Amino acid sequence: MQRKLKWLCVVPIIAIAAYGSTVLATPPSGFTSTSFAKGRLEQFDAKTKTANWKSRLKTKGTSDLEVLEVKIAPGGSSGWHSHPGPSMVIVKSGTATFYLADDPTCTPHIVQAGQGFVEGGGSVHLARNEGNVELVNIVTSLVPAGAARRIDEPSPGNCPF
Repeated sequence: MQRKLKWLCVVPIIAIAAYGSTVLATPPSGFTSTSFAKGRLEQFDAKTKTANWKSRLKTKGTSDLEVLEVKIAPGGSSGWHSHPGPSMVIVKSGTATFYLADDPTCTPHIVQAGQGFVEGGGSVHLARNEGNVELVNIVTSLVPAGAARRIDEPSPGNCPF
């Protein structure tokens, strides 16, 4: 009897948590994403060293690699979200302004056309187009095989948007 009572209490809590995370997510606005290509990669360990430059990218398990074009209209936003793996981003045109959920000061990070940045897996963030021309980003994402590339997240409450 106690076991049944425990489940009667636990199941509604799980349902409310799942519903709450969907309702509290911040949807994108003025945002479109087009996939150019997606492929499956087996586990790898790629190392490179030339002169004073080094690189290493290592996975454990199968991954999906995807290249996308992301466009954000002036005044638009990606909404708060995260990714289960790293994304390398090139700002093709416009200016990207992004914010990090774990930054209590909500400091804008500005990236101009021709520059890039890396979004770490699990990092909750939001990208905005605070300019007056369309923002176009080329994104290469590496995520666990079969995982959703984007995870909508609730507003962290540290920014006014």
